Amino acid sequence: MHVLVLGGTTEARRLAESLAAEAPEVRVTTSLAGRVAAPRLPPGEVRVGGFGGPAGLAEWVREHRVDLLVDATHPFAATMSRNAILAAAEAHVPLLALRRPGWVAQDGDRWHSVASLAEAAEVLPALGERVFLTTGRMGLAAFAEAALDSLSFLVRSVDAPEPPCPRQMHVVLDRGPFDLGGEREILRLHRIDVLVTKDSGGDATAPKLTAAREAGIPVVVVRRPPVPEGVPVAATSDEAVEWVVRKLYAEGSDGVDGSGASG
Repeated sequence: MHVLVLGGTTEARRLAESLAAEAPEVRVTTSLAGRVAAPRLPPGEVRVGGFGGPAGLAEWVREHRVDLLVDATHPFAATMSRNAILAAAEAHVPLLALRRPGWVAQDGDRWHSVASLAEAAEVLPALGERVFLTTGRMGLAAFAEAALDSLSFLVRSVDAPEPPCPRQMHVVLDRGPFDLGGEREILRLHRIDVLVTKDSGGDATAPKLTAAREAGIPVVVVRRPPVPEGVPVAATSDEAVEWVVRKLYAEGSDGVDGSGASG
């Protein structure tokens, strides 16, 4: 059986690691978008770059005899997730969405929920002047508006951002996981009075929320897009492994026709 994992997340890497250890008979290919200069590579086969839309992904699935497709991309990679649904339907292969659960507000949190980065930019002037922006380097254009020129931004990303960017910006290049002590220090050192984040979920970047709660700092949280209806969802890599193994035994008993479609 050949499993294609649309990756780039911690969960995707853990899935590839678990399948290599627990189901070595399964061939695993992890696809990375190529937006990070030095990604952490999972075991198994790795391909880097886009597919050319849903039709290109479906063609790759057929050409490489993929039997199962796992969408383990970032919770905000909506375009890739839509492409995965369309490609899975066209190529007639089962699809699973691997999505870590979103964060849940706790007592003491001062969260402001918004639907987009543009909406986050709109609410910022009323919340603070020194912004810790942890939404990644790809969406900085939303904060490059002239109306925000009086705000100063601390931007944290894995790779250096490219224009357009906020006028007053300091960049910290770093990769999670981040610990609570470090997050407390960055808020103190840069005198942060508002935090902006996407609801990515997981533990790797959650300490910033605890640090903000302790400091009484408001947090602008961009809501994640929902998983499309009808797509099965696994919350952890272990659940995804169980799904693959169930499919493995089911396909083994029913037969696979060799083109990626189960018989």
